[in-house]
Amino acid sequence: MGVRSGDSYLVSGVESASFERDGYVHLPGVLTTDEVDAIEVVYDRFMCGEIDVPGKDLYDMVTGEYGTDPTDYAIFNVMLPRRYHPDWKDNIFERVGLSIASQLCGEGMVLDFDQLLAKQPGRDDAVFAWHQDQAYWINTDDRRTATCWLAVDDSTIENGCMQFLPGSHRESVRPHRPLSGNREDQHTLVTDLRPDDTLVAVEIRRGDITVHNEGVLHGSGGNTSSDNRRRAYIAAFRSIETVREERALGFTHSHNDSPEILAAVDGLLATD
Repeated sequence: MGVRSGDSYLVSGVESASFERDGYVHLPGVLTTDEVDAIEVVYDRFMCGEIDVPGKDLYDMVTGEYGTDPTDYAIFNVMLPRRYHPDWKDNIFERVGLSIASQLCGEGMVLDFDQLLAKQPGRDDAVFAWHQDQAYWINTDDRRTATCWLAVDDSTIENGCMQFLPGSHRESVRPHRPLSGNREDQHTLVTDLRPDDTLVAVEIRRGDITVHNEGVLHGSGGNTSSDNRRRAYIAAFRSIETVREERALGFTHSHNDSPEILAAVDGLLATD
């Protein structure tokens, strides 16, 4: 098991091998209770609307609804929260996440985007569709990715923890399609499971992190618990060359990106 040291988490050889083999790894106890408590305060300011997020950068990932009361959203989603709360830039999660990404993926990794994803209790419809992250992104030569997924609450099967298909990062990106309608109405993408796909549910504790790459297939079930939220804070790290290429094209991972950018991403959907 790895060890936390200041702004770094020292990834063990076993953890690094798991990431390489499976496309994801569970790192326990990465952030302290006090560190998660501080993150939770800001997180809840987003959830109650105290921090303003314009347009589709705050929306329901299940229905595509935005601009309404988010307390009824099945999957509360905020893209680029550090843009709307600048004080969050370079916080402890970002710093520790960068140290993890650099160990798992090599030199030259930088933060590409951040995200909040929350499921309220009793929302069995808060199902995160099966997908590979690369289906959302512009195709680049350097696909090194370490997406750090921090549990702000204990994440269990009951409240909709992450599930992964081990080793699926070694295959090509599967065909994806919008969950419903088209990309303008519904940003969420979905792919189909195959008969021999066996997903692994990864239950983790508050302060733990899972890290996955761009190609591993994953998703999550609804929150069937009566009183347990499932809040996650995501920081995705990619190579600086890839991020520069994205930004040169105007791609920021914002739901407010232009239709032309979404069209460029849609060009990946026919690949297999």
